[in-house]
Amino acid sequence: MTNLAPTDIGIIGAGNIGGALARKLVELGHRVTIANSRGPETLAELVAELGPNASAGTAAEAAEAGEFVIVTVPLKAYRDIPVAPLAGKIVIDTNNYYWERDGRIAELDSGEATVSGLLQAHLPESKVAKGFNNILAASILTDGTPAGTPGRRALSTASDFDDAAALVTALLDDFGFDSVEFGPLSESWRAERDQPAYVTPQTREELVANLARAERLLAA
Repeated sequence: MTNLAPTDIGIIGAGNIGGALARKLVELGHRVTIANSRGPETLAELVAELGPNASAGTAAEAAEAGEFVIVTVPLKAYRDIPVAPLAGKIVIDTNNYYWERDGRIAELDSGEATVSGLLQAHLPESKVAKGFNNILAASILTDGTPAGTPGRRALSTASDFDDAAALVTALLDDFGFDSVEFGPLSESWRAERDQPAYVTPQTREELVANLARAERLLAA
């Protein structure tokens, strides 16, 4: 039995992570509207593969359609996420800062901001939660196991809003993962690139320990 009843979910970003999440969500009985930066027509093949519970739209349409919305675009494009249709909604942010791809972002290099904090500032009336950022896309579809399985893999979430973190926790369980809620978005760097908790398969206890021993890496 799943935690979340079938619902409408928007996915903005159709790369490896977005595609994997869409596949699993449809498998769980949800309806997804997925968008990318190149237009809905470029997603025809993916939507056909996913079946009748999937449709393609613009970013604004995906934002409008979802009871909650997953943002999984390159960080450099976060300002392109539509603001108005996401007001009042929970937004799950899968992003990490890859400066080689995104260019240098001074607030992140200095430690003044976090990746998901930037999205939260861009979406002031939404409730942003970090999620699915510390797992490889392919592993989303292969590593999940039933609750109570010995050695069950765990993933993390952080948010300034308890209901947003709770939604990610429920979704992770439906996907087959234990979870660790580890505080507000100001702490979300602990699960990102180059940290002990990043993409390494780990149990809940191991993830708690890895999050605790994270060290903020600041650019010189």
